Amino acid sequence: MSPVIAAETMSSPPPLTLSTRLVYQLGDPHSTLRATTDRNGAAVLINAGGEVDACNEHTWRQLVSEAASVVIAPGPFVVDVTGLDFMACCAFAVLAEEAHRCRDRGIDLRLVSHEPIVARIVDACGLNRVLPIYPTADAALASAARW
Repeated sequence: MSPVIAAETMSSPPPLTLSTRLVYQLGDPHSTLRATTDRNGAAVLINAGGEVDACNEHTWRQLVSEAASVVIAPGPFVVDVTGLDFMACCAFAVLAEEAHRCRDRGIDLRLVSHEPIVARIVDACGLNRVLPIYPTADAALASAARW
């Protein structure tokens, strides 16, 4: 008699679904913030475009929070800001706050940018260890955990 082999099925991560309110805010024709989200295995990626400033900080905060909440440890959670024309200080503060929450869950938040000003702001604010910067989303997704 042959042995019975039990096959383990890997459950796929839950789909990435943003709240109706957030989808409406991002889709508003007057919104200066554009964003898409995508899942890559356990990782989640935000591609942001347009501007983040005081006028849409609440939308940015909600976007980052909702996307981060569905990342499965070890992640990572990748935020690609290469499409942003402007990032106010509030945008960096939101990312730093979320990076701390992610770390508590065993997830590394990784920022993607090739703009020197982004690196200078992160450095000037002392956020280098909290917001590591990668040149591309692929590099951020492929990098091993930093801690």
